[in-house]
Amino acid sequence: MFVCIGISSSVKAQDYKGALGVRFSSKAALINTSVSLKYFFDEKIAAEGLITPGDPFALGLLIEWHAPLVTNLKYFYGGGLYAGFSGDRRVGLHGVIGLDYKIPNIPLNFSIDWKPELTLAKEFSFEPQALGVSARFTIK
Repeated sequence: MFVCIGISSSVKAQDYKGALGVRFSSKAALINTSVSLKYFFDEKIAAEGLITPGDPFALGLLIEWHAPLVTNLKYFYGGGLYAGFSGDRRVGLHGVIGLDYKIPNIPLNFSIDWKPELTLAKEFSFEPQALGVSARFTIK
């Protein structure tokens, strides 16, 4: 009984409801260094909005599935759409896979991910060099 209680209390599927911060990424991707806003609809599914200021100004939306690994550490994967609005106007799809860590008792979250992009409009291209690191303030 104590083992079951220990396992269930040590692995949580959701450590926060929403988060706002910044995602640092390589310049090769259209959605590179951006403002990141993440919101969980339930314990497993979240939406992440990305706003990349500058030229080109770009917006991205990802739907992500999260699963626990150990206490406060989850892996996630998903995909979505993006668009660039100034400079080189582009539209495409992007996927994501990564790790998400919530610091216990402090409203901070860090993640590392790989987010390749497939541009469909303006030109057809694939950008695999899209590694990112995010730091966010969390909201319960």
